[in-house]
Amino acid sequence: MSGSIPFYQKHHRHYDRSYRSTEAESKMSHYTASSRYAAGSSISSTRLEESKLSPVPKRAKPSYLAVDKENQIIGYVVPIFRGQGFTTGLSDTEETRVRETAAYMAHRNLFAKGLEMERSEVISRKEAMRESAERISLNKRIHDHEEHFKRMNEDSLMHPPEFVIKPRSHTVWEKQCVRLHCTVSGWPDPRVYKNNVAIDPITSPGKYKLESRYSVHSLEINCDFDDTAQYRVSAMNSQGEQSAFASIVVKFKGEVDEALPPPRYGITFQTHIVDKFGVSFGREGETMSLGCTVIIYPALHRYQPEIQWYRDVLLTPSKWTHVHWSGDRATLTLTHLNKEDEGLYTLRVITKSGYETYSAYVFVRADAEVEGAPGAPLDVRCLDANKDYIIVAWKQPAVDGGNPIVGYFVDCEVGTTHWFQCNDTPVKFARFPVTGLVEGRSYIFRVRAVNKSGMSRPSRVSEPVAAMDPADRTSAPWTGQIIVTEEEPAGVVPGRPLDLQVTEATKNYVVLSWKPPGEKGLEGVMYYVEKCVAGTDSWQRVNTELPVKSPRFALFDLAEGKSYHFRVRCCNAAGVGEPSEPTEATTVGDKLDIPSAPGKVVPTRNTDTSVVVSWEASSDAKELVGYYIEASIVDSDVWEPCNNKPVKATFICHGLVTGEQYVFRVRAVNAAGLSQFSPVSEPVEVKAAIASPAPPYGISVLECVRDSMVLAWKQPTFIGGADITGYFVDYREVIDGVPGKWHEANIKAVSERAYRVSDLQENKKYQFQVRAANMAGVGIPSLPSETFLCEEWTIAVPGPPHDLQITEVRGDSLVLLWKPPVYQGRDPINGFYIDIKEADAPEEAWRGVNTKAVEKQFIKLQIKNLKEGETYVFRVRAQNKAGVGKASDVTEPIPAVTKPTKEIVVEVDDEGVISLNFECCDTTPDSKFVWSKNYEEITESSRLTIETKANRSKTVFNTPGEEDIGIYSCLVTHTDGASSSYTFSTELKRLLEISHDHKYPIPLKSELAVELLEKGRVRFWLQAEQMSANGKIDYVFNDNVISQSEKYKMNFDKNSGIIEMVMESLTPGDEGTFTFQLKDGKATNQSSLVLIGDVFKQLQKESEFQRKEYFRKQPHFIEYLGYEVTPECCVLLKCKVGNIKKDTSALWSKDKHQIKADEQLGFTEGVLKLEIAQISKKDSGVYEVVLKDDRGQDTSTLSLVDQLMNEVFSYIKSSTPLKITSTDVGIRLYTFVSCYNDLLQVTWQHDSAIAFSDRIKSGVVGEQLWLQINDPTEKDTGKYAIEFNDGKGGLQRTVELSGQFDDAFAEFQRLRARVAGGLPDVVTIQEGKALNLTCNISGNPVPEVTWLKNDREITSDEHCILKFESGKFASFTITGVNTSDSGKYSILVKNKYGTESGDLTLDVTEGTPDLGVTSYWTDAEGNVVFG
Repeated sequence: MSGSIPFYQKHHRHYDRSYRSTEAESKMSHYTASSRYAAGSSISSTRLEESKLSPVPKRAKPSYLAVDKENQIIGYVVPIFRGQGFTTGLSDTEETRVRETAAYMAHRNLFAKGLEMERSEVISRKEAMRESAERISLNKRIHDHEEHFKRMNEDSLMHPPEFVIKPRSHTVWEKQCVRLHCTVSGWPDPRVYKNNVAIDPITSPGKYKLESRYSVHSLEINCDFDDTAQYRVSAMNSQGEQSAFASIVVKFKGEVDEALPPPRYGITFQTHIVDKFGVSFGREGETMSLGCTVIIYPALHRYQPEIQWYRDVLLTPSKWTHVHWSGDRATLTLTHLNKEDEGLYTLRVITKSGYETYSAYVFVRADAEVEGAPGAPLDVRCLDANKDYIIVAWKQPAVDGGNPIVGYFVDCEVGTTHWFQCNDTPVKFARFPVTGLVEGRSYIFRVRAVNKSGMSRPSRVSEPVAAMDPADRTSAPWTGQIIVTEEEPAGVVPGRPLDLQVTEATKNYVVLSWKPPGEKGLEGVMYYVEKCVAGTDSWQRVNTELPVKSPRFALFDLAEGKSYHFRVRCCNAAGVGEPSEPTEATTVGDKLDIPSAPGKVVPTRNTDTSVVVSWEASSDAKELVGYYIEASIVDSDVWEPCNNKPVKATFICHGLVTGEQYVFRVRAVNAAGLSQFSPVSEPVEVKAAIASPAPPYGISVLECVRDSMVLAWKQPTFIGGADITGYFVDYREVIDGVPGKWHEANIKAVSERAYRVSDLQENKKYQFQVRAANMAGVGIPSLPSETFLCEEWTIAVPGPPHDLQITEVRGDSLVLLWKPPVYQGRDPINGFYIDIKEADAPEEAWRGVNTKAVEKQFIKLQIKNLKEGETYVFRVRAQNKAGVGKASDVTEPIPAVTKPTKEIVVEVDDEGVISLNFECCDTTPDSKFVWSKNYEEITESSRLTIETKANRSKTVFNTPGEEDIGIYSCLVTHTDGASSSYTFSTELKRLLEISHDHKYPIPLKSELAVELLEKGRVRFWLQAEQMSANGKIDYVFNDNVISQSEKYKMNFDKNSGIIEMVMESLTPGDEGTFTFQLKDGKATNQSSLVLIGDVFKQLQKESEFQRKEYFRKQPHFIEYLGYEVTPECCVLLKCKVGNIKKDTSALWSKDKHQIKADEQLGFTEGVLKLEIAQISKKDSGVYEVVLKDDRGQDTSTLSLVDQLMNEVFSYIKSSTPLKITSTDVGIRLYTFVSCYNDLLQVTWQHDSAIAFSDRIKSGVVGEQLWLQINDPTEKDTGKYAIEFNDGKGGLQRTVELSGQFDDAFAEFQRLRARVAGGLPDVVTIQEGKALNLTCNISGNPVPEVTWLKNDREITSDEHCILKFESGKFASFTITGVNTSDSGKYSILVKNKYGTESGDLTLDVTEGTPDLGVTSYWTDAEGNVVFG
């Protein structure tokens, strides 16, 4: 490296303090500093100093590595030198001194044994061997010392440990020893685990032996069968952890006693993978776990399978992936998801009997930090690394954010926390050389993509790589072996390099590679690279400072667009060899072109959520990385990536929406970039691909005659994703237990699950098999049935029912359907019995559901006392007069649980259409809604129309009537039994009424709208096409009905159909939904307007502004024109005004005709009034008051017509309820009205209009209206009513006398004055006798009593004595009658409630007086008693 120090070196804490010492001076300085090796330091130092002055030419460092046939390092090599031409590289003085040392003498004795006879030749050989061994030993000791200082230097801990050589798996016999080796760079020493348990040799003496020497670590095991396990070597420091795995399988060896069972580890294992993980989706940064349960039979406690996880290659534990095996479950945890983790994951479970695998795809989605930014690049790796450069490569992301990717930035990490950008401008090519690195230091890299919207997230970091010559990367572990080989003679100049070629050329760099020469000499080979501009012969050496050791070199700083030739020379201590053959002219630039667009894309159905996509590969594509696939729902124009990691071939796109139509497109990618998209594929619907159905099962015989048999069977458990179109039946004859050849029973498929097989022979035995067919083809046949004998049935009872189906399964009910027996017996079938039992209960547990036979072929069972989660089975038996026949086949077990199923709902839509609706959330693209009436499929459509859309289906009644009453059910095919039913009967009348109301809505000319009026008022209005005078409008705000008030002014013009509501202003509380609800008879309609958010705020702001402007400029009404009714029944129109001055005037008008003028209003006046006395129909009209002056005017209007006039009159005509009371002449009905005038028509009714007479009268006293019934009788009971009418409307009050008459009449009788029983009509008495008359009097208050003679009042005297005692008894006494007393006598009783009289005639005859007294009185019942 030359020039200024690169920025990477500037930030290195230990720059210029390299811990790697490749020169002898550095080695010796470390060696001398150590007290451990102080004894030999002076010798080594002197030897090295003298070597610098030696005239012997300096040679390259020879290689002492021994390799096997597979180029694996197996030890060190000590070369044998021949002849006297060998030079030690030491001076004679030094050589003599070394020989005199004790070590030299010891080695001399060692190598001199047996070689005395050839001493002159062997001395030099021994010396060479000795010195080579010493040199190797010295280097090793220096290396150990150097490693010690590395560990103590904190810079050596800046990188995690790394496995240079990983342990290998072994299979050994029992009782043998096995040794696991590994080489780990870094510190401290690793630990070893067996099945995740740390191995401690102390706890198992003699079992394990652990050794660690020179970074080579070994584990020696004396094996028995228990040592079959997975072993893990884990090295960890503060910067991270690395692990390596190896498995040991110990096999049994020895004699097996045949009398004993075979050893348990000698059997065949059966492996089952259950509870599997499915296709998984995750997002970057999340943690995902994939797991499967593994069942191995037989289960051996001491034997564990080998668990392996693959994603393209075998996965090993790292900081991104954690593998766990619990003994029965294998789990792979992806700790921090990245797009690089996307792929097909495979679990492999390995046993001695083989292995089982399971695979599923994992998709990883990534979200950009900046909207529109591209996705992060992936798979960042180092293609080539040398001591001064590293070439970084990556893959382009699938998502570009909607804008083309401008390029990429490469970052490298210096230290542990600092990231620096390596390129100032983005590069488009997916490779970039990073230069200016510190030799020996490790680096990691990441890449970011950029487009015009922003920068992507950084990619996952690359694996660490050291900046060093590839030749220096191979370090041989010390094995303790010294292998003696022959070496080429020294001083040979190397030959030409071979096969020089340009392996890679971009505008940034060119990479050359070649093979070493055949003749390279003892000293090893290094290389010089030369370049020459094409067309010239001027060769220039590229690496002028130091030759390179590896046969690969990258050239930078070449002029883009120019052409160059390249050649390479070899060199060693003997000199520089001849150059290689030059390369062809190479033009500097990106030679790799963007691939062409892929060809035709073909999608194919796969599952309910996936599609298989294949395509024609890009033509002439070089260095193709893979393909990206995108999917889009038809007509959406939104494309989503299907994969975030390039794939090579056909791909399964998962995560699609079932039932949607998708199109796909593909583009290719290489290092140069992304290709154009392929043509868009044809649309494909996402649904499961169909297959042939599984075989039917449960073949049984329903009837048998002499030459034919009727068979039945059950539907296959898997129908292949398409409806079954039919079945094929085969039969074969069985003779003496030996089955014959199969024959087809039917050529044309049968749709029913029952079929009569004809042309059989009586008393022969047959077997049958059935195959199901769908649109994908004919499935495999069922298992052969039992052997059946063909003989005619003669039993009296029926055969078994068949084709049992269970639908509408709920927690406490289900519907069971069946078909009647084919064989009826001797008599017709008259009923069926249903049995139930638990699925796992014995046959004795069958119990009947119904005690009385049912005649229908279906039944809805309300099952009680079921156990939650228990499964049940059912069967059906038919009955005729002869008895109960054979039971049907048993149904499949049904769990007693309620599945999340919706029920059928009856609805009446806005157009009055009555329909039954069913929704199913578990439909598939092949699902069908099957509607039935009374559990028979509906095929005739004159009365019903069935409509199905997506997962909803409805049955519409065309002309609902009594014929439509019944049980309607719906079954959804290709689901888990989704079904429901609805009984359509009693509510038909109610539904028809609702339907009629919905069919006749009120038509609207315009929907509800809003506008601003003057003074900032807000008007809501709509226009109906036609409404009668009886139409009603409800004004609703936020679901609350509002009415006429100061805030809301409503108006309905029946002539134009305009309905409006005016608000003086808007407040924040008025934000919401306004609705006008119209009703005219049975016809209804409504219209709504939503005022929320910015729309409402803008309207409120404009209204407030106009209102303020209006009030600021001119006179105005504070309160608009309204009315009130005075106690005198006058109507007062009034309003409140503001902002008036002296010359402000008010003009009143009715129907545009002026009726009053108020001029020169005073400032103190704030209220304007107009009084209407004795209001009548002629006062109806539109009243208006105009407030004006020179500043402007304001108008207020009150429409006192129709509805508003009726409200006024209703107030005037308002009355109290009818009451009843007793009077002195009878019973009176009365009510009080608020106001009465002559225009008010009053009508009394008793069943019909009352004909007034002297007994029944009506009248008015003040505000009291009354009806008087004198002398009431039983005929007067009933309903009475009073009605007020002004010609446009009226008010009616009613009272029922039936319940009150007895009380009122009894009260009337109690209060009025009465003569109880009266007097005798005629009294005849002889002259001279005394007469006494007495009667009972009643009444409250006490009546007045008057006696009359010949209609003239008489008074009490001595002759005629009158008495009234206790308010009850009135008496009349004549002391001595004479003829002048004859005449008509009367008693008159009177109080305020009534008057009553009694009459008698007194006849006095002549005769002899007997001085007796004749008395008459009345008893308690009013009877006359003589005494």
